[in-house]
Amino acid sequence: VQLQASGGGLVQPGGSLRLSCVYSGSMFSAHDMAWYRQAPGKQRDFVAAIAKGSSTDYDFTVKGRFTISRDDAKNVVYLQMNDLKPEDAAIYYCNAPYSGRHYVKFTWGQGTQVTVSS
Repeated sequence: VQLQASGGGLVQPGGSLRLSCVYSGSMFSAHDMAWYRQAPGKQRDFVAAIAKGSSTDYDFTVKGRFTISRDDAKNVVYLQMNDLKPEDAAIYYCNAPYSGRHYVKFTWGQGTQVTVSS
């Protein structure tokens, strides 16, 4: 399986971005999927997850601002990010988490850079 995230960029505080992650492989619909992010000098952190049945969960830092969704026909998971803050700046990655979300099933892709600055 290969995971390719895209859609990042430079945005002003309060702005929006929509990230996409294409899953190249089989059995996409069988996996929970999640977004993670890593800021410079920090560990990679959980952001949001969407289960096989499309229930969702969010880290408290993004709840109410970010929305995760998936399209099982296209093997894509999305992250709509609204009201972006400077502390949201990071490289964003997607993966399929095991329960607990600390461990993931696949090799990390390159991620997509999100910069929030005026």
